[in-house]
Amino acid sequence: MIVAVDGPAASGKGTLAKRIAQHFRLAHLDTGSLYRAVALEALELGDPADPAVATRAATSLDLSRLEDPRLRGDRAAEAASVVAAIPGVRAALLDFQRGFAYRLGGAVLDGRDIGTVVCPDADAKLFLTATAEARAARRVGELQAAGEKAIYQRVLEDMKTRDARDSARHVAPLVPADDAIVIDTSALDADEVFAAALAAIAAKLAVKKR
Repeated sequence: MIVAVDGPAASGKGTLAKRIAQHFRLAHLDTGSLYRAVALEALELGDPADPAVATRAATSLDLSRLEDPRLRGDRAAEAASVVAAIPGVRAALLDFQRGFAYRLGGAVLDGRDIGTVVCPDADAKLFLTATAEARAARRVGELQAAGEKAIYQRVLEDMKTRDARDSARHVAPLVPADDAIVIDTSALDADEVFAAALAAIAAKLAVKKR
């Protein structure tokens, strides 16, 4: 079984994907971490907005970078949104993601284009969304919990900029798959989102069995 969980930053997709993977005993991949790792590599090589630099970083990615605590910082997040719009980067990481997804036993992947590009034939596709204000508040909480300073208005503006870039890019834009179940998490807690997701997955699997 393959479950795709897509959505913008701080929509709750990472938390949900981990819980779904644990519930069904499936492997889990946070594909955003791959792009953040490429972003960190690109920052060290030069300008992450330079296609040649970003593509080089993606093709020579050291997976040990996935354990780097800097991946969760705003610098990596912003640069990840930039490199993710570069075709060479997406092509370099696509095979890795698909190989992970189609492993024996299945997997849960979360990102921004899992249901549309990486695994268009996933058994269940979920798209999480929330208002920019709700997501910015969550992000501020995450940063403060990590001991970092965060100004809500600045985080909100950065999030809106990132949303616009991710949704407008020509390669794998951030949009729900036609057959994805959309869950608005703005006013839901993690348990409510999980319950809604399980119900959606059950409904999808029931249709496939017919």
